[in-house]
Amino acid sequence: MADFSEFVNLRRRFNSIQQQQQQQQEDEQSVCSEESVDVKSSAGINRHSVFWIVASLGVTYYVDFFRVVLNGSDIHGWWFGVGLVLLGLCLSLAAFCIVYLEWFKGIKNYEQEYPAVPAVTTAAFIAASCSFNVALWPVWSFFTPVILFTQFMGVVMLISLLG
Repeated sequence: MADFSEFVNLRRRFNSIQQQQQQQQEDEQSVCSEESVDVKSSAGINRHSVFWIVASLGVTYYVDFFRVVLNGSDIHGWWFGVGLVLLGLCLSLAAFCIVYLEWFKGIKNYEQEYPAVPAVTTAAFIAASCSFNVALWPVWSFFTPVILFTQFMGVVMLISLLG
């Protein structure tokens, strides 16, 4: 059987190894936090965001989007209404996450606190995009997905400037 002093030495070695590992983890976390600060500071207005916002504005103007949506007689009203309800759900969930959770509560990782929000938002958005494509297909035909995707990317890039 092992001597008591051997157990004490083993315990000391184990504790020193644990302390070294903890020190390494702290060093890695400090390096990661410094890198994340650098990445966060470089985010914001860039060429990619500006391109999609300008493209969205250009498409909106070129296809006379709002006049067609408000006065279009070819639009399937029921599908458009379903799309509007689902889009409203997406936008309200996004506002809840950005404005309330991130700005007021200070929760950066809200998907851990509320894991159902990203899934519900994604499902509602996919259903809304399908509804809008069906509703607006008689107006723009096969250009409808391109027009709606450009609109979507412009809105996403605009919202990304807020958060």
